[in-house]
Amino acid sequence: MTDGTDVLVIGGGPAGLAAAIAAQMKGFEVTVVDGAKPPIDKACGEGLMPTTMSALRSLGVAIGPGDGQALRGVCFKDEETTMEADFSGSHGFGIRRTALHQKMVDRAEECGVTLLWNTTVASLSKDGAHFGDRVLKAKWMIGADGVHSRVRRWAGLEPKGRQAMRFAQRQHFRVKPWTDCMEIHWGEAAQVYVTPLGNDEICVSLISRDPRIRLQGVWRKFPELALHLNNAEASSAERGAVTVTRRLPHVYRGNVILTGDASGSVDAITGEGLCLSFHQAIELAEALTKGNLASYQRAHQQIAKRPITMGRLLLLLDRYPSLRKRAFRGMAGEPSLFSRLLAAHLGEASPKFLAATSLRLGWQFLTA
Repeated sequence: MTDGTDVLVIGGGPAGLAAAIAAQMKGFEVTVVDGAKPPIDKACGEGLMPTTMSALRSLGVAIGPGDGQALRGVCFKDEETTMEADFSGSHGFGIRRTALHQKMVDRAEECGVTLLWNTTVASLSKDGAHFGDRVLKAKWMIGADGVHSRVRRWAGLEPKGRQAMRFAQRQHFRVKPWTDCMEIHWGEAAQVYVTPLGNDEICVSLISRDPRIRLQGVWRKFPELALHLNNAEASSAERGAVTVTRRLPHVYRGNVILTGDASGSVDAITGEGLCLSFHQAIELAEALTKGNLASYQRAHQQIAKRPITMGRLLLLLDRYPSLRKRAFRGMAGEPSLFSRLLAAHLGEASPKFLAATSLRLGWQFLTA
């Protein structure tokens, strides 16, 4: 182990690797530590928005056609209504989480990042991280260790109050995809996400407020989806996770900085978790170059505004089914509205455009 490093990243998932790659590209010497070894998996929808793909390209992470499935757009379905909208200008991408992680590991190694796997940090001091009786000194320490971040707790950055939490289950199935969109099936108490990953595999993810719900128990609530998956062979075990809506008042203290889900998170319903992490990484590297962490705090807050707003709106539709049904009928009555809202969700719409869309949606809602 080296005696010291410029930047120590604690957490080797996509958020930590993005922070490491971005800092290394700025000329810093970077070390990543994680108690696991690659590729690291996580239960998620495995669909990347066009904005996420753009951020990956900025980090030099190359994803090609053979790595998964290009995605044309987004489709919302409930028992009464179906709405589709295409991405404008670029496409999304469905890729296994483990494949994405390995791509990022390869890029970090290519950049010269030092990767210490199977290495657990026991504690932090102002000088660095403690590994038993050894210390790895660092000028900057970045916590990228997820929703239940120990670094956040060690730095005294835990938020007060309860956080909104939902529960996710994910499984893969060997079946020919029937769509080239990210499909979100809305039910009374849950959403099921379908992401094509290639010619013969899909990812199916369930998100619910009820921790007891499992994928195999919800098919009767989603009969259209059940028809597609009847007799389909599972290609992975069911895997669980939590998704949390959390916003922190501060994302750094002294020389300890948070990024990714450790620094606050949006519900997985937005599909924006990775995109947030990657853009945070780029802004953090810029702030480290300037030696100005206050600029990262401001950028972090700005990056999160739109996803947080959209997440709140979507969770309202989850919590109030009658509101959702009325909103869906309104958008189905004017299909361009869903396209406009998708553009707003991806940050492609001006405030004026968004205001006009909101007014139009409000009218459709009243008349639905």
